[in-house]
Amino acid sequence: MKYIGLRGFYMANLQIKGIKDELYAQIKKMAASENRSVSQQVLFLIREHLSKKKHLDSSKTPARILLELSGSWEDNRKPEDIVKEIKRARKNSKKLKQGF
Repeated sequence: MKYIGLRGFYMANLQIKGIKDELYAQIKKMAASENRSVSQQVLFLIREHLSKKKHLDSSKTPARILLELSGSWEDNRKPEDIVKEIKRARKNSKKLKQGF
């Protein structure tokens, strides 16, 4: 059954089943420490999670940028030819011969 909330909008009810006692106790303790009811605390946690998720989804992480770049490099040469070119371009350094 829906009821009208403080702002005059219809608000849905949510019933959660199967919560382990340990998790419920954690939520209850957290709610008490923040002067909220268990219901208010659960709503707060859901909103916070969704807000963070939305922010993370909209921002580009280094991993996401790397994945976007994958497949973007096109080269008609064979892998062996690319490796040969890389090895040819390397320069020998005398620094390692002298030691650290």
